[in-house]
Amino acid sequence: MNELSKVKYTYLISAVAAFGGLLFGYDTAVIAGAIGYLQVKFELSPMLTGWAASSAIWGCVFGALFAGALSDKYGRKKVLLLSGLLFTLSALGSAVPDNLTQFVLARFIGGLGVGSASMLSPLYISEIAPAQIRGMLVTLYQLAIVFGINIIYIVNYLIANTHDQVWNVQLGWRYMLGSEGIPAILFFVLLFFVPESPRWLVKENRSEEALKILNKIDRPEETHRILEEIKETVNEEKGSFLDLFKPGIRKAMVVGSVLAFFSQVTGINAIIYYAPEIFKQVGFGSESALFQTMIIGFVNMLFTLVAIRLIDYWGRRTLLIWGLSGMVSCLLGMGMFFYFEITSGPLLLLFILGFIASFASSLGPIPWVLISEIFPTKTRGTAMSFSIVILWLGVVLITQFFPVLLSLFGGAFTFWIFMINALILLIFTLIFIPETKQKTLEEIQEIWKS
Repeated sequence: MNELSKVKYTYLISAVAAFGGLLFGYDTAVIAGAIGYLQVKFELSPMLTGWAASSAIWGCVFGALFAGALSDKYGRKKVLLLSGLLFTLSALGSAVPDNLTQFVLARFIGGLGVGSASMLSPLYISEIAPAQIRGMLVTLYQLAIVFGINIIYIVNYLIANTHDQVWNVQLGWRYMLGSEGIPAILFFVLLFFVPESPRWLVKENRSEEALKILNKIDRPEETHRILEEIKETVNEEKGSFLDLFKPGIRKAMVVGSVLAFFSQVTGINAIIYYAPEIFKQVGFGSESALFQTMIIGFVNMLFTLVAIRLIDYWGRRTLLIWGLSGMVSCLLGMGMFFYFEITSGPLLLLFILGFIASFASSLGPIPWVLISEIFPTKTRGTAMSFSIVILWLGVVLITQFFPVLLSLFGGAFTFWIFMINALILLIFTLIFIPETKQKTLEEIQEIWKS
């Protein structure tokens, strides 16, 4: 293969793996359009509304928890295929429930797929990608998440405006949720055409297969050196899960866990899941609120593209510092908007768009990149599972309790809590997070040892 063909091949298999992110975004954001109709259909209290929205997230917790160990044992590709199957089953099941319990069960199954893919898609890309473009390729996963969110925002908008409110309460939300079956089946089929991770193959003593794959994605003069580096790190003394908390690796675990948790408790999912309900509170009608949500999706995608352009040039740490600073400022403004009871909906939209732009260009993609590259190969799957479980627990907290926080404290103090969390992460980034751009996975591992 010539150089251009190798680049195309690497982009292609990375894009297929990143497709799991599209389903992640699609599955988690579909509830934004459906939750209002579900609330009426099943007569849900604020607590049960949070439960309906977060039921898939609990599945994500367990999916991420077990996907790492399964992928370390059976391979990255096989477990990604399983996640595609779970996506499909959930799409069909969540479109036909007669009660809340059936709905929650179907969404939980989908959550298992989302949780597995949220760990394995960036992990797979990081293990397959050359060091010089790894940040950009892993960021494709975040771009796919945003793209999935945008698609379902448009689908929700079109479905909601097909008929009246009564039809949407009875049937509209079913079409919204069932539409996920199309991309889920496509993801499952495409996965049959991607190779296994070469680093996992080395770990399984299948070095010849690994070398063939490396030759398809990297320069010939580099592949043998990379293979030897992988062998050296994999063949070190095998450790237990508790070894991840010993000096040398412990800091990587702290960085991964803090980034994962705070990427969610700074409020992004409160806006992604509940944006239409937020806009309704300040006077937008249902149709207008869904349209504002589509604008949010567009800005999210635009600034994710900015991150793709800059992440291997500016670096992970610099983007985080600038993005978190913007998030703190916008969350302060959003809180003031509610505190002083300002009635200008467009002004609130401006603050929200600033927050989304800051998040999408930094805290959206960077945790996926860092978490996928900072752990040693021999336990990368298990270590990533731990961090991603922490991430999903953060999502559960926000999704379940955001409606309750709004009803108890109002918008001002709720958004100021998010602001404090963003400020804590900004300080943590300045003190503890190193720069990892342009380094191989094996070189990054040496950072923690030194």
